[in-house]
Amino acid sequence: MDAGHLLGPGGPLARGVSGYEHRPGQIRMARAVQEVLAHDGVLLIEAGTGTGKTWAYLIPAALSGRRVLVSTGTRALQDQIMDKDLPALERHLGLEIDAACVKGLGNYLCLRRYQEFLRSPEVTQPRFSRTLPLLRSWVETTVSGDRADLDSVAEEDPIWARVVSGSDTRIGARCDHYDECFATRVRRRAEQAQIVVVNHHLFFADLALRDTGFASVLPDYDAVIFDEAHQLEDTATLFFGSRLTSAMLERLVRDARVAIRGERGGSEHETRLLDAVLQQASNFFAALPRQSNGGRAPLPPELIPETELFALDNVLAELAANCRNLRPPRENVLQIARRADQLRDALGSLESPGQVSWSLGGGRAPSVGSSPIDVGPLLRERLHERVPCIVFTSATLTTGGDFKFLKRRLGIEGEVSEEVVESPFRYAEQAALYAPTHLPDPRSPDFVDAATREILELIRLSEGGAFVLCTSLRMMRVLSKSVGDELEYEWFVQGDAPKQTLLDRFRDQGNAVLFATASFWEGVDVPGSALRLVIIDKLPFEVPSDPVVEARCRRIDEAGDSSFMRYLVPAAALSLKQGFGRLIRTTQDRGVVAILDSRIRRRGYGKVFLRSLPPARVCDGLDDVRELLVDSSDASTQEPF
Repeated sequence: MDAGHLLGPGGPLARGVSGYEHRPGQIRMARAVQEVLAHDGVLLIEAGTGTGKTWAYLIPAALSGRRVLVSTGTRALQDQIMDKDLPALERHLGLEIDAACVKGLGNYLCLRRYQEFLRSPEVTQPRFSRTLPLLRSWVETTVSGDRADLDSVAEEDPIWARVVSGSDTRIGARCDHYDECFATRVRRRAEQAQIVVVNHHLFFADLALRDTGFASVLPDYDAVIFDEAHQLEDTATLFFGSRLTSAMLERLVRDARVAIRGERGGSEHETRLLDAVLQQASNFFAALPRQSNGGRAPLPPELIPETELFALDNVLAELAANCRNLRPPRENVLQIARRADQLRDALGSLESPGQVSWSLGGGRAPSVGSSPIDVGPLLRERLHERVPCIVFTSATLTTGGDFKFLKRRLGIEGEVSEEVVESPFRYAEQAALYAPTHLPDPRSPDFVDAATREILELIRLSEGGAFVLCTSLRMMRVLSKSVGDELEYEWFVQGDAPKQTLLDRFRDQGNAVLFATASFWEGVDVPGSALRLVIIDKLPFEVPSDPVVEARCRRIDEAGDSSFMRYLVPAAALSLKQGFGRLIRTTQDRGVVAILDSRIRRRGYGKVFLRSLPPARVCDGLDDVRELLVDSSDASTQEPF
């Protein structure tokens, strides 16, 4: 069966879906995905915003007869696929699609930890008095154990940390609750499904675990489709490295107190031992170097606080031995020993070859870790050589018109299929790119004042309905203060409320202004006239002093290439492309993207950014913007500019 026909003008979707409009780009993508699923290989496909890429890969996956893993960028997209897309395709195509959704362990209630929490002295603390009855009621009725179904308790509520599942807390078939375990049930369901929907974090957690020789998290598969594939390098970097945080150690001690107390109340020696773990952890993190800008600091061997490291390692070793020597042995106590060993391994990985070590001090969650300098070789070994069929797709995969940057970063070699499917949106008519050349360099001390004046003028022209996307938290705070005090429209700042709450308020207002940073650059969808202006403060270059970025640049430079043009510019171009994509979400949307960084027009490398963006009309004067910007009060009824 031809996937393209199903999506075409004479197909069942056109006949069954009210208002359905077939999209040639979607059909082209579906056929490309169907081809690679039939014959194996690697497909890189950039599908512009509005293509309908989700259906374009789900239909071929359902028709393939293969076990296909669909890996998404977010849990929200997982839920969309399972709750909306697949049921709609089943209904209109007459297909029975056997699909299962698997999320990370941290999304599921652990029944063993829940029961231990109920028996612990902690349960009587006042901070749990409101949420405990809500949690109890939910546990009695939930079928999934999925945190997403617990609407009555905030995600950041401390009670969830006491009862959540996790790779460091699971004890497997020896658990008294194994047969009824929510995470185990999900895994069993996935083993029977043809399409398994996961997210990137879970995919790479499984990939890293498979390499250790331990049991995998996901069932075996012979094809994988990565949606939002531009995120893969960052996610792979996280899971192919190691990390130790103060929170991990605090959680270990908290769980150890519960487990040991359950044995026989715990001895004075064990109490002192657990207190010592916390003290040595505090000493270790206090001795770490700190970055002046508050980010990650390099941690070369000579800066590792060896005295404090060895002291922490020794007390963790003592804890592990103590747990193994308890009689009679119990699995939850032995699990504490294994977790202590894992944290010791994280400490020992700080000088691993091919990795760069770093520390993040201060705040409530100091951490230390190591990250791979280049994930490409790791992905070739662990992914490309093991999986015969891989599809990489996103609205933003190319930079400067080709896939070279992505292929280098993800270790993609040899013959691959490449497709660029243009967006159905008429960017030249629907969108304008305002890129002024009169503003000072963003590194200049005069930039903030000049940017403030420019932002205020742009927002007045648009009559609100604006995102101000910043490249750092510091700049977001500075601009929200300097601009917000002068605004006549309601304005919001990221962090003042949960992300979804802010978006809902922004949409409802219709003329509001939202100041935000990284998490709002992608995965945010505000169709319609509520968003008609996107302002970006600077080109989103990586922080050059970050240890991982610095190490990657140094390796490229030492190889005789330019790290700036080979790594920093294309990486920033992909991020800018994501930010631009917030503006136009439907064929009726219109507006202006303003980039206040004059380097995009004044510097030679700016051409890479401009070639990477959708083909919007470029202007550099506010008079042009005034002529182009649609009146916010009736944007949906006016002709596009």
